[in-house]
Amino acid sequence: MNALAARFNAIFGADMAGPLAALAAVLVVFGFASPHFLTGATFGSVAFQLPELGVLTLAMLMPILTGGLNLAITFTANIAGLTLAWTLQANGGIDAGPGAFLLGSALALAVGAASGLVMGLVIAFTRAHPILVSLSMMIFLRGLGEFLTRGGDISGFPTFVAPIGHGSILGIPVPLLILIACVIASHVLLSRSKLGFSTYMIGSNIESARYSGINTRKVLVLVYMLSGVMAAVAGIIMLARFNSVRVGHGESYLLITVLACFLGGINPFGGFGRVLPVFVALIVLQLLSSGLNLLGANQHLTTAVWGILLIVVMVLRWFSAKFIRIVK
Repeated sequence: MNALAARFNAIFGADMAGPLAALAAVLVVFGFASPHFLTGATFGSVAFQLPELGVLTLAMLMPILTGGLNLAITFTANIAGLTLAWTLQANGGIDAGPGAFLLGSALALAVGAASGLVMGLVIAFTRAHPILVSLSMMIFLRGLGEFLTRGGDISGFPTFVAPIGHGSILGIPVPLLILIACVIASHVLLSRSKLGFSTYMIGSNIESARYSGINTRKVLVLVYMLSGVMAAVAGIIMLARFNSVRVGHGESYLLITVLACFLGGINPFGGFGRVLPVFVALIVLQLLSSGLNLLGANQHLTTAVWGILLIVVMVLRWFSAKFIRIVK
């Protein structure tokens, strides 16, 4: 048994055991509970619904690895989406061309980066707690968005935008391809770059990282800027998927991004965790949502189950850590 566990850890990593076990449990339980669960329709639905949540989770991941948090990701995504929508509206609306879309997308990414830049600067130079800083940014972006849109939404975009949210290439959904590209980029960044190494160092011990010669302020600013850019990508996907933008789209995703990170083995205090287990955890949560929908549960019950699952995950991790200490 120990040899098997060691081989599994060598191939997949110890942090993959929990997400893979949860994936197997969801497939078995809902496979028996509903005859329609293990079908192409279910997995096709998951493939289209997963990307915006997945990209938002990646936006949450890097700040958590530094020991922080970005509570503003969903409203950063909305403001970025609104920036793209306003650009398209200013250039003809449904008659806008690809050039206007590229310009709007670049501006949306810039808005996301600016949001992260402000948070990163405040956190890095004032040492204010990331929860308070990102909460303040969330309130600001929400209020700004409500003021500019008067609580309404913006819709009516060119037809070539729709495939970004609903199209497929060789049978693979376009938004899923975008998510996979973001997962690969995040994995490479965290595992193969100096910024990734510095991110883990800061999450482990920011003072030790500073004494080791790491420019912790620069790293924190870059981490939150990248978080904002990733949130903006999610905003572009949501615009294409819903064919409209308003403040509040995806607001319930905030809880799920934190849950996915913890279910994927990310240390809530920073310094430890990988992208791939988080990606598997995202699939588990989306399959859980689809399974509950097939059983007739409404979205409110699904959200409640996610909240309970977050508590269960924290308790199980505490028991696991205590068991490991006893064994040692």
